[in-house]
Amino acid sequence: MAYYFEDYKSIFNQSNGNIEHTLNVMAHRYIGENPISNYKARAFTTAGIMRNSDYRYVFDGNTLFPDAKEFSYVYLWGKIRRENEGSLRFLMKGKSPFKVWLNGKEIFASTFETERYEDKETLIDLPVTKGYNHLVIRFTKTRGGFGGEFGTWLGKLDYYFMHGLHSMEEMEGFDYTSPFENDVLSSKTVAELPNEVNPVSIEEFEKLIVSTPLWSDKEKALGDLARIFQSENIAGKTLIARSSFVLDAPCKVSAQSSLAHVFIDSNDSSESNELFSIGRHEVLATVNVPSSYKAGESLSLDVTLKSDNGEKITLINPLLIENTDLPWLYAGAFEKSSLDSLKVCDFDTLVGEGEEKTWWRLDIKGGWLRLYNENALYGHWDYPLGVTLYGLIETARLFEKNGVKNIIGEYVTSHVAKAVKTLDYALFDKQHFGGATAVHHLLTSIDSLDDCGSFGSLMLEVAKDRDIGDYAPIARYVGEYITKKQARLEDGCFWRKQMMHKFHNGTMWADDLYMSVPFLCRYAAFAHDSSILDDAAQQFIGFKKRLFMSDKKLMAHVYDFNRNMNTGVPWGRGNGWTIFSLTELLAVLPKDHAKRAELEAFYNELAEGFLAVQGEDGMWRQVLNDPKSYPESSCTSMFICAFSRGIRAGYLKGDIAKYTAACSKAYRALEKIAIDKAGNLYGVCRGSEFAFNPKYYSEHLLPQLNNTHGIGITLLAGVEMKRLQEFSK
Repeated sequence: MAYYFEDYKSIFNQSNGNIEHTLNVMAHRYIGENPISNYKARAFTTAGIMRNSDYRYVFDGNTLFPDAKEFSYVYLWGKIRRENEGSLRFLMKGKSPFKVWLNGKEIFASTFETERYEDKETLIDLPVTKGYNHLVIRFTKTRGGFGGEFGTWLGKLDYYFMHGLHSMEEMEGFDYTSPFENDVLSSKTVAELPNEVNPVSIEEFEKLIVSTPLWSDKEKALGDLARIFQSENIAGKTLIARSSFVLDAPCKVSAQSSLAHVFIDSNDSSESNELFSIGRHEVLATVNVPSSYKAGESLSLDVTLKSDNGEKITLINPLLIENTDLPWLYAGAFEKSSLDSLKVCDFDTLVGEGEEKTWWRLDIKGGWLRLYNENALYGHWDYPLGVTLYGLIETARLFEKNGVKNIIGEYVTSHVAKAVKTLDYALFDKQHFGGATAVHHLLTSIDSLDDCGSFGSLMLEVAKDRDIGDYAPIARYVGEYITKKQARLEDGCFWRKQMMHKFHNGTMWADDLYMSVPFLCRYAAFAHDSSILDDAAQQFIGFKKRLFMSDKKLMAHVYDFNRNMNTGVPWGRGNGWTIFSLTELLAVLPKDHAKRAELEAFYNELAEGFLAVQGEDGMWRQVLNDPKSYPESSCTSMFICAFSRGIRAGYLKGDIAKYTAACSKAYRALEKIAIDKAGNLYGVCRGSEFAFNPKYYSEHLLPQLNNTHGIGITLLAGVEMKRLQEFSK
């Protein structure tokens, strides 16, 4: 039955039908490859080129250089790291002529046609290599404009560029030159500029850079506290600062400061005679600014730490650990904030309480600390991970029920708690740093069910038996969007109307039943509002009206309102989303609900249609009614789940023996065809767009390895098979 690998590599050869073995191997492979991690902290300045709410950088040459002469040039330089060679889709909206180089090669030059409309979007596929890729953009000033917008081709894609200069290479943004009246950089120099084996040309270019934000001499003289908080009224308020140090040998540490009260590892340094161990130690300094202080006066932190032998201890930034030039993080200003609440604050939450909540600053002009989630599959909030973690938590519960200790539940709890805890920070980030976040980029720019429903449902599910922190605010945030803000048709059904991803506008997707209904089912219980279940039920009525193909008893993937028709293509996972979500609703919908009978009938129609197109090998196909399309793992898993639930709950009315056999055959096929002995999952369709041509699905959306659209639901299929086996005894 080999399809994705040789038969001997299948997990079936090791599990011998032991579902727990398969679940255990798959879950631990995933956790091992995507371990618990912290967000990456970077220095950031609002005085540079920032991304806007469309997640693109904006260079406004007329504002930065109001005296620049017509036809003068400015060069921008940034770099982006990629894990693999490939193509990076890049968008330019030039308000003036521009030219683009990547890794020393000219990629694109605008023409008079490009420049005709300042909002014209020019898509460029950048041929990136593994490692750092250097991008240079040249803008020319004309009467028509000076600069442009550039970056991601699709809003909310959170890729970003770092400064090219070595001194700022860990900081997001672009370096740029002052305007040149003549194009003093020859094409040869520009070509060599990103080539780090030729440092001479880079050094020459660095001399021309003006983008590094610098304090003026007057600001330098003020002292760090005065210049950082110069635009705020800090008189009579409290400022705090955090730093750290590392000891190579045990010693006593004393703190000296004319203004600050210093704590080391939460102990008051003025009272402590403690011998500090080797390793890292945290420093907190609090400054009560005199009520008589006036803006423009000098104010410095002036904290010095010394060991018991009189040697000065070097302070290092708590998060930017390799940076001794910026040893302190600063926050404020606070009214008489509780010192205890400030002492226990961490770097996942804002500092302070209530309206005083703020974030950490740095001693550079416009300087802040900024968080970036650079672990692809941990700590993120997105819909495939919502399904992935759903499968993991149900796997953990299965093992726990059988008395088997495991780390799976702890992993899921950690991931969800991280997402819950950081929403406040992410909203602050969006408000203060240009509009594009690198943490919670979907929730902070929410404009679709994809952004919130799947992971929101998972969060409420995990909260049933795990402590994930104060999840109520984020639950209400998501609930408010789905119930009151998401676009709806006249009959109340969800559709895609005004999304950043414009290709989706004017459509209804079968996928959105999963992106909404499971959350609504759990949110109804959270909000103690049964009308939310009525809304969930109505979605199936309206979606069936537009997408169900009664002659095939299958669902079309998408309804296109521009054409007033559905696509007619029964994409496997789209159908899987439908029936799986329906079982989520039927599990909580009251037996006497007005739409219960109609929904159960719809479930049985779907089940009958799916049973009829199961492949001889047990798998269902990427295009359900095309047996030549590839065996697809995520829809196969969803049908197992849906059949198992219907059998066990009693609302599947067909030949139960046939459906039970279909489940067994399908799960055995997954173990033989799609899961190898290391727990890798094959045959998962990536996230799709849509088309009226079935070949788009079968020939362009090719199967992928370990795609998160399939891992969780395949785990759930295993859990459901165990439940079905126990039910059938």
